[in-house]
Amino acid sequence: MIQELLTFITEAPSPYHTARAGEALLSAAGFSPLVWGKPWLLAPGGRYYTKAFGSALLAFSVGTKTKRGLRIAAAHTDFPGFRVKTSAGLARDGYGLVNVEPYGGLILSSWLDRPLSLAGQIVLRGKDAFSPELCLFDFARPLLTIPRLAIHLDRKANEGEKLDRQTSMTPVAALLEKEIGDEFFLEKLAREIGHKPEDILSYDLNVYLAESGSLLGLDGEFVSAPRLDNLTSVHACLSALAGQTAENGVRVVALFDHEEVGSRTKQGADSSLLPHLLEAIYRGLELDADDLADDLAQGFLLSVDAAHGLHPNYEDKADPTNRPRLGQGLVIKRAASQSYAGDAASSAIISALCAEHDIPCQTFANRSDIPGGSTLGSMASARLGIRAQDVGVPLLAMHSARELMAVSDQDALTRLLSAFLF
Repeated sequence: MIQELLTFITEAPSPYHTARAGEALLSAAGFSPLVWGKPWLLAPGGRYYTKAFGSALLAFSVGTKTKRGLRIAAAHTDFPGFRVKTSAGLARDGYGLVNVEPYGGLILSSWLDRPLSLAGQIVLRGKDAFSPELCLFDFARPLLTIPRLAIHLDRKANEGEKLDRQTSMTPVAALLEKEIGDEFFLEKLAREIGHKPEDILSYDLNVYLAESGSLLGLDGEFVSAPRLDNLTSVHACLSALAGQTAENGVRVVALFDHEEVGSRTKQGADSSLLPHLLEAIYRGLELDADDLADDLAQGFLLSVDAAHGLHPNYEDKADPTNRPRLGQGLVIKRAASQSYAGDAASSAIISALCAEHDIPCQTFANRSDIPGGSTLGSMASARLGIRAQDVGVPLLAMHSARELMAVSDQDALTRLLSAFLF
């Protein structure tokens, strides 16, 4: 299972590629594609998926019996990093630089001196203005780097670096001849895809770490890899759904984009995407709005996103009593602020489900004086009016260019999702 996760991470260097890798996983498991926005005719025992706006993936299975029920697992396809700006080429002192901007709450210093590449969607001129050609693209090789300033030029570097998001974090991409101007980047991009620069209308390009994930530890008990937040959750959700078909009701996996920047987009969790999906499913099963409302009232949404693990070098950053450790199971996350979805009843349900299936689990809460992050669970459950709970695998170095987790925790998360979606 863990090697499958590492392969999936390699195949998913951008949210668009995450959706495509998930689509391939589902297709191999016998799921049938549906066109988003078109009416669907669904059958008992059917397994289906659809994509929305390129970077959101929605999949579901329909029970083989007529008894209804609804369970949803949700995660996100995006991850912190950098995005390439429009008109990105910068010719400066013989160097070719690429103008980028931070995406999400990344740790800037973790991106320095690393081999980086680019992947995402390129938009080409089509037959008319409203019919552009969408091209999924990955350079798939080391291409850029953001070199650190030498310590001889910054004697206080080891006392804490002050990195400017614009001036310090511009990747180096090329050595240029003097007569070559800022258009070098677009020209290179066009050559890579076999088009002319004037054919490229726009792009959404993700800067990613061009390094493979790996096992480490004296007994191979850890995984060190980019994009563990949140591809661990994406892979666990898809693997669990693909591995079985429930006898009763509808089982949904909803993978949204843009969680790292607030989810308030057309393909984010704080949109009408999930309500529209459920309405389309119930129409396709010849059920009505009252049937959906009844199932929502009795249903459950599991929001799956990475959690903070106890750091052995910074134990004082953890809550006194909720201190999840790597290798001790998946994490049930709670927050009075509802930055994590859940209440006493929902967390008890998930704890009991773990106990029934002998799945190790632990709890997380933020220190009261250190506000933590948030995720998509509360937004998605509020849109639907459905009970929800946030869970995930514990990580160290969350939002670093390369993060750390325990092998066994991914197994625990996948087992929980398999039990939940059965």
